[in-house]
Amino acid sequence: MLLKQRASVPCRASVSRVLSQNPRASGAQRFSASRNFASSAVHQKQRLLIVGSGWGGYGILRGVDKKRWDVTIVSPTNYFNFTPLLASCAVGTLEFRCAVEPVRRYTPQVVAFQAWVDRINFEQKTVQCMPATPAPFAMDSGDGTTAPIKPGMPFNLRWDKMILAAGAYSQTFGVPGVKEHAHFLKDVKDARAIRMRILECFEQAMQPTLSDVDRRKLLNFCIVGGGPTGVEFASELHDLLHAEVADHYPSLVKMAKITIYDVAPNILGSFDKTLVEYAEKSFSREGISILTSHHVERVEAGRMFVKERGEGNVLTDEHLNLIQTDGSVNPDVWGIGDCAQIEDAVLPATAQVANQKAQYMVKKLNKLAKNQDSPAPFKFANQGSLAYIGDWKAIYDNSGDNLKDDKILSKESGRLAWLLWRSAYFTQSLSLRNKILVPMYWSVTCPPAIRVAEFREHTGSSTVGRSMVEWTVLTTLVLGIFGRDITRF
Repeated sequence: MLLKQRASVPCRASVSRVLSQNPRASGAQRFSASRNFASSAVHQKQRLLIVGSGWGGYGILRGVDKKRWDVTIVSPTNYFNFTPLLASCAVGTLEFRCAVEPVRRYTPQVVAFQAWVDRINFEQKTVQCMPATPAPFAMDSGDGTTAPIKPGMPFNLRWDKMILAAGAYSQTFGVPGVKEHAHFLKDVKDARAIRMRILECFEQAMQPTLSDVDRRKLLNFCIVGGGPTGVEFASELHDLLHAEVADHYPSLVKMAKITIYDVAPNILGSFDKTLVEYAEKSFSREGISILTSHHVERVEAGRMFVKERGEGNVLTDEHLNLIQTDGSVNPDVWGIGDCAQIEDAVLPATAQVANQKAQYMVKKLNKLAKNQDSPAPFKFANQGSLAYIGDWKAIYDNSGDNLKDDKILSKESGRLAWLLWRSAYFTQSLSLRNKILVPMYWSVTCPPAIRVAEFREHTGSSTVGRSMVEWTVLTTLVLGIFGRDITRF
């Protein structure tokens, strides 16, 4: 099985499925339906359209002054992914809802549409959207299936100011077979699929008809990408294998193998060299293989071919305003998150960068609504990097050219860094509900106390496996106090 790290390289296609940066390209487009913003009366507030519900879009949604802006958000999902916790969700350390925040928490102050943005008309200040939900009407076709009576209809929205924060699509870098045979990891749906696949592999390997050679092939977990996401998932998977899997599948645990592939000469390229060496030595002791300078050529069902070696993005100015194809700056459109890059100032496509851009835009929009001067140009402040490397150990790097050498804890590794890692993700949890749920699940899944159960859901003729941590009483209590969310993933 191949577990492919989802790349965070910005790509133009992620802004919309058909994004036209040339206003004339979509000027003649006819829209078949129209939608109003939050207020149906004469607009006294300017209409702010947010495209995307990731770190950038959701950050603006939380912080913008909704009394001064008429806010609408358009996103193919109705929730925000807390991406640093997805690796933990994929192996059952945390439940899926610990890593999501519902967008509709802010209604009725905000209007939310679960839809794709297909076209943008900059001259008329409209966007064409296509619903990202199933067809609203369906009928029984007579053979046990349903067919849509009426497909989703496109609609348009008008805006005065717009934030492009649509994120980035998964990058395959042109490698054949990746989309068909690999798992990505940047959405709670991806974490769910990975968790199901891990359980399926071990259940299939238990079948008496398989040889040991077949079992080893089935339990060979390949992770492409040696960044923090790939490293943390490998660490979480290792902990799962040597805790719960060793108890439930004792004859198989020694056959399982974890390998990290990266085209770069080292994993964790953004970290200090001493911390990278510490992580590599730790992985070597734990039996996790690291193959750097390896390029994936193609992927087939159950096979990956590598060789040893060795979409564009939306450009913005330093104030995050969109730079159009003719070189002019659009004063009413801003780009943040993985889909946008500041011209002549390359920044990593990380949650930290997107979150800081969102905070900058919140201040800018709130000042704009009050007719105050805009803040100074955006400047990224590196707050350090964290990565979990398994067995209650982590690495923390807050060193850099712009930081003082005598800064406390500029670099740290081991258990202290692990405490920093968990403390950081706990404090960054956005809602009070998740601030309770996350440490609660951490406490009950400390090895060897975790108890993994497998549930079988029958969907038609197919059987789907799902691993969930049973902690029903407290979870029900928390949901009863803070309410259930209505996210759909």
